[in-house]
Amino acid sequence: MMNYRALLLTAALALVGRCSPAQSHSAPKWDVYPDTWVATDALMRALPNSKLVGPPRTNKTLGMFYFLTFDRGGNGPYDNSIILKEHPEAIKDINNPAWGPLNESHYWSEPLFGYYVSDDDWVLRKHAQMLVNAGVDVIIFDNSNQVTYDRARNQLCRVWESMRQEGLQTPQIAFLCPFGNPNGMGTSTLCEIYDTLYAPGLYKDLWFLWEGKPLVMAYPSYADAAAMQLPSTRQPFELNSGQTLGQNWRAEKPFTAVGGDFPTWGTTDSGMTLSLYAGKPGGKRLLTKTFTNVKDNASLLLESNAELPAGNYYLEISQPVGHIGWWGLSGGSPSGALQTGAPVPGARTVRVRYSGSTDAQVVEPTLKQVGPTEAAERAKTIRNFFTFRTPIAPYDIQKPPRGGWAWLQNYPQAPQLSPGGEVEQITVGVAQNYNSATHLAPMSFPGAYGRSYHNGVLDTGPDAVRQGFNFTEQWNRALEVQPPFVFVTGWNEWTAGFYSEWSSYKAPPPIFVDEFNQEFSRDIEPMRGGHGDDYYYQLVANARKYKGARTLPAVTSKTIRMNGSFAAWKSVQPEYRDYIADTAHRNVPGVGHAGPYVNTTGRNDIVASKVTFDSKNVYFYVRTAAPLSPTTDPDWMLLYINTDANYKTGWLGYDFVINRKRNSNTVSVERCIDGKYEWQAVGEAKFQVKGNELQIAVPRSLLGLKHLPATIDFKWADNCYAKGDWTDFTLNGDAAPDDRFNYRATLQTPGR
Repeated sequence: MMNYRALLLTAALALVGRCSPAQSHSAPKWDVYPDTWVATDALMRALPNSKLVGPPRTNKTLGMFYFLTFDRGGNGPYDNSIILKEHPEAIKDINNPAWGPLNESHYWSEPLFGYYVSDDDWVLRKHAQMLVNAGVDVIIFDNSNQVTYDRARNQLCRVWESMRQEGLQTPQIAFLCPFGNPNGMGTSTLCEIYDTLYAPGLYKDLWFLWEGKPLVMAYPSYADAAAMQLPSTRQPFELNSGQTLGQNWRAEKPFTAVGGDFPTWGTTDSGMTLSLYAGKPGGKRLLTKTFTNVKDNASLLLESNAELPAGNYYLEISQPVGHIGWWGLSGGSPSGALQTGAPVPGARTVRVRYSGSTDAQVVEPTLKQVGPTEAAERAKTIRNFFTFRTPIAPYDIQKPPRGGWAWLQNYPQAPQLSPGGEVEQITVGVAQNYNSATHLAPMSFPGAYGRSYHNGVLDTGPDAVRQGFNFTEQWNRALEVQPPFVFVTGWNEWTAGFYSEWSSYKAPPPIFVDEFNQEFSRDIEPMRGGHGDDYYYQLVANARKYKGARTLPAVTSKTIRMNGSFAAWKSVQPEYRDYIADTAHRNVPGVGHAGPYVNTTGRNDIVASKVTFDSKNVYFYVRTAAPLSPTTDPDWMLLYINTDANYKTGWLGYDFVINRKRNSNTVSVERCIDGKYEWQAVGEAKFQVKGNELQIAVPRSLLGLKHLPATIDFKWADNCYAKGDWTDFTLNGDAAPDDRFNYRATLQTPGR
């Protein structure tokens, strides 16, 4: 039997194996051992354990495509699943009023967490936990359309950094830049990522390293001196929480007002504080005003009661509310623009109303274009900073160039090669916007390779969309190749633009390129209704086949004296852990008119639990982060038990629930009736609670565990019950472990 110290060492070594070859991050302070958890999904597919997949393997890294495109602006959300259900005739008419406006993003369906915005802290924490539990090591942000979504990205980094400071594990981050460099798109995207994240050293613990440097999927030629000398372009700069944006400028004559132009990306609840300083940052503050409910692209001014003289000044915005930014010029060398006190390339637009004038005129600092020498040095710095892997766009290149990484391919996916020619990466996709006749194609046009596409055809059988045939076929190819890196597309794309024409395609049907409906979409994140969380557990199962899994030792046998003391539990192993600080409340708006999304069910933060047994009882222990709430609270610290490891019986497999009812020293033991969330009392169990600890002694006879060995799966859940289905454990309260997962306890005859 493995002792617990050996288990911790094994865990640490396994986690080192999960990092890229050159990474040296230490093991998290609070490893919850998610690869030891068990689960059976709604299709009765059980997760493989270490006996089936082997122990953790080194040099295996799992990446996930991740999207940050969901914002509060607009009048949506526009959901194709609802539109086509209520107006099936709309498929033939893009002018049908059921559709949203042309070019607006439409959802293929509703995410389980609602139409959330990308900077929703509650969702970001959930995503981190779900991805780590699935074995994902790194998310790769989609910046292929030049937009870098700095505000949402930085919020994700802040939340995940906070989780790491709490001792938890999160995925790391990397970026995919545009495919090609028209008008310098690739160069400007790469430079913006470098300037706003890497150069200032922000969130360094989240950086994903490959060959000892931060990985970026970009052409090395983006870091090219000639490309960095391209003319500047007008663009908005986002103001993120905790940041300031500023511009040094010079007034050539006396003035009475100064300000700028401020985008809100279609939102109406945005605001910020605008301030003017004498001379430079840190100078005397001359004017300041907080603006609220700013209209998109509003020109806002600070009014002075007295004429201000010609001279040097510094204008700054801070304390953002909602989504707000500042228009300016990109490119060139730093020309007085600052971000949180640090010089950055480009410049912000300043509006000045000079004395004697009624209008404010634009003063755009002249950008000094990067000269050949400066451009060469900057290009060299960026090129040496990253490990580059060229992003491969087509899905059907069977002999890819060395040093390129794909993001999506048709089966059988071609192995991507390192610059030295070794197999390095392969993709796994849920579906592909491709058809055999015309190759790259919209998901909304006939022939696309949907979720049910495999063996060269689209399976149209009943409920085929839930089976993940395309995903399975692609995973089988990846498991055959066994590369060091598997890139999965994707987690949370959810939306696609609504077009009348694209490439050589013209409506009808309406054109949705990347996502269309349940069949023709590729999100793994759970959805409301439909296939629910089926694809999530398919991901978990295949990740374990790729990376291996750990094993917890069998439960030690011990008699627990129900005398009010919890000291005896200290020597009981193993310890089953749950995430710390995962009971935060949620109260946020959603996309467009969706929401607000409010959830205040988080209450007792479950931290760890244990199990032991003797000839008469099975003993359960649980510990929370803070003293437990009163026992009179509803749905208080319920214990669900599957006594036969059979998920076809019971409610979600649970044969018993304990503690739905209680008195001063006993709790109810109830058996499931007919597989529903209905329970029948079969007896009572002793229980004790003190501070943040709870212990229960359940007679083995009540659980039908008269003979050993026995295997029981169990879950603690506080304030989770809402509808009596699987979503309760994902959306509400605190479940330990998360979602459909369960802890597994193996009870063996003492001495064996």
